[in-house]
Amino acid sequence: MSKIVIIGAGAMGSAFAVPCADNSNEVFLVGSFLEDSVVDEIKNLNNFHPILKTQLPENIKVLKFSEFNDEIKINIDLLVIGVSSKGIEWIGNEISKFYKPSIDILLLTKGLAVIDDKFETLAEKLNNILNKQGAVNAKISAVGGPCLAIGLANRINSSVVLANENIDVVKKIGSMISTKYYSTEYSDDLIGVEVCAATKNIYSMLVGASEGLSSNNLSGEIKKKYYLNTAASLVYKAVSEMKNLSKKLHGKEETAYGLAGLGDLHVSSAGGRNSKMGYYLGQGHQFVDAKAKFMKEITVEGADLAFAIGPKILKEFNKNEFPLLISVIEAICENKKLKINW
Repeated sequence: MSKIVIIGAGAMGSAFAVPCADNSNEVFLVGSFLEDSVVDEIKNLNNFHPILKTQLPENIKVLKFSEFNDEIKINIDLLVIGVSSKGIEWIGNEISKFYKPSIDILLLTKGLAVIDDKFETLAEKLNNILNKQGAVNAKISAVGGPCLAIGLANRINSSVVLANENIDVVKKIGSMISTKYYSTEYSDDLIGVEVCAATKNIYSMLVGASEGLSSNNLSGEIKKKYYLNTAASLVYKAVSEMKNLSKKLHGKEETAYGLAGLGDLHVSSAGGRNSKMGYYLGQGHQFVDAKAKFMKEITVEGADLAFAIGPKILKEFNKNEFPLLISVIEAICENKKLKINW
């Protein structure tokens, strides 16, 4: 039995706790400093999660971050980060206060950043934060793949890829968390997995827009019936761009065709917040209006990523090489109508 601490009591962090608990581990689900009310609600409902609408296993200990005391921080085997990408700096500073090299860190959070005018994965960003605080040689891995939180929480058969430059590290993590319904593959391409897992949020907006992009002059009824030609074409072209982007940022091209690329793009395009925003963009709405009218209080990860890396991409990337990526970034960052040059 291993001791697993998951920080972030939102949908994915909480869902990830389910296979960890089912695999007979000691599991602590710790809310961030912004999630006290969620933690209170989970506790009051006897581990029923209000966001997932699912009962969490009773052996998961749910805590506020203020309750994450020194005793719990002792002898942690796996520390799982499930906070938002905006919370990486905060959690990095908190981890540095107790981190030991014996602790494996697994990032559920997807994203890329631009730091000192360079693209960085969240694993690199977290590692830099820890280094600055004196917590050196951290073992940071990432997870990617087609795994929606609510499906995982309900024990739907799912597959993910765990990535670390040292395969032995992720095989050890896999032995802690794998179950009959939650299978793990392994990759030494940490950069490629993170690049694909992050940018699929942008590309899933594009695939979500496929109904509206399927024709400029046909009726809405015809497009609604037959837009799948367009969707399939955009999926193919999106994966091709993800392959080129992974290579450009020093990852492996083939990762784009795996669970973190094509697999994750498929499930994200089939539904979810990014695909929903894409639908509105495809219908001709501009991003600012669509966000205000339809998704005002909803986080759209692909849009957040576009704002984070978009300016550098628009400045430095060739639109002939990345036409889809740049079209979506222009629609988000410059509030233009989404258009694709077929």
